[in-house]
Amino acid sequence: MIVENISQRPGRRVHVVQGEHYVTDDPDVVLTTILGSCVALCLWDPVRGAGGMNHFLLPEGKAEGANEGRRYGAFAMELLINDLLRLGARRERLQGKLFGGARMFNGLSDVGAANAAFAERFMRDEGIPVVGTSLGGVGARRIQFWPTTGRAQQKTVTDNSELTRLKEVPKPVPAPVDDGAVELF
Repeated sequence: MIVENISQRPGRRVHVVQGEHYVTDDPDVVLTTILGSCVALCLWDPVRGAGGMNHFLLPEGKAEGANEGRRYGAFAMELLINDLLRLGARRERLQGKLFGGARMFNGLSDVGAANAAFAERFMRDEGIPVVGTSLGGVGARRIQFWPTTGRAQQKTVTDNSELTRLKEVPKPVPAPVDDGAVELF
């Protein structure tokens, strides 16, 4: 995590990866991330002109170690909010946009739906308005976020034919019957 003031060099793209968050009040910084089943919250205070983004992997879980907690939504949300408040944002002015939560593979548990449901519930419980969402679906997204204005842009990462190939998970092959033979490799 990095907290940044406006004095940093202009015109920068900052990529936020899984388990990270970033806040700034620099109008020249654009935050980016790529999401599949993960969720990102883009959060900003329009009066203060400060904002940030997080990127979490799972809704909730038990963290074993200080850095492992960053993978989980509850921890990631609190870090983002608290660091924005440290930068001078006011909680009652915060606004958010939620992205991600796709179902990336058929036949596996739908982690994306759980992430999306968690994020929406968290924002509702915290009383922070969500003014835009792009949650669910079956494809990955590339997000760009201008944290001082709240502007966000989303682009799909792959086309439908490529997604179909990626989502096809082969059915497990039954184990052969043990006839006592041994095969060495």
